[in-house]
Amino acid sequence: MSFGPLVSPEWLAEHLRDHDLRVIDFRWYLLPDRKGRDEHASGHIPGAVFVELDDVTGEGHGRHPLPELSQFEAAMRRAGVNDRSRVVVYDDTGGSVAARLWFLLRWFGHAEQAVLDGGLKAWDGPLEKIEPRISPGDFTARPPDPSKVLHFEDVVRLREVPIIDARLGERYRGEKEPVDPKAGHIPGARSAPWPGNLREDGRFKPPAELRKRFEEIGVEEGQGAVVYCGSGVNACNDLLALELAGIHDARLYAGSWSDWSHRDAPVATGSEP
Repeated sequence: MSFGPLVSPEWLAEHLRDHDLRVIDFRWYLLPDRKGRDEHASGHIPGAVFVELDDVTGEGHGRHPLPELSQFEAAMRRAGVNDRSRVVVYDDTGGSVAARLWFLLRWFGHAEQAVLDGGLKAWDGPLEKIEPRISPGDFTARPPDPSKVLHFEDVVRLREVPIIDARLGERYRGEKEPVDPKAGHIPGARSAPWPGNLREDGRFKPPAELRKRFEEIGVEEGQGAVVYCGSGVNACNDLLALELAGIHDARLYAGSWSDWSHRDAPVATGSEP
């Protein structure tokens, strides 16, 4: 039976004590006055280990560059991840952050990883404040597939390839930009804000609904669509939704808007195309 890319809270409750399961609390917030580590300390799923976004963020263009292989391997070993671990990642924001670690685990060659559908808000089991004792894992990061990630020069050269903007509509349209120096979007990009992947209860919509959502903006399997957001984190929620929809060849613009907006590059505003 295949594992992931989602698991339900019910599945997690049933398998929480499995010896090969590692649960990771990957909460992170854009506003600096709220810290994921503090939220973890105030209550987390039993046995969950906290991983900081900065621990798996490297150096380069944009706010959250992808980590180097050795950096990611070390972080996952500290989190107790083994090569044979089934890893469940959660946040409390609809998978908008947890999907980033799901993407990284897959990109670095891990076999089994999933996002907790609905995250902590869907979990009705107990929480604990005690930090779990874990042994270092033997996780081995494998050389990632470079074709799954694009950089600025790659995006500039794209022709007839859908570009998906996962940010909220107000940022896409250029009405509001709380972080980056320019407001707007990459010319020709289609808007697919990540919250649109979710039902009202915070869980992901069924695959057929997700597929329809992306087809309505002209995205289908075989096009090699490229997804971006502010810094490459929330975009992974769209990548996960595309995977659920059966569109398996989507790619990430690693630097995303935090890279594009710092360059001498064209910017579009409004609701085009």
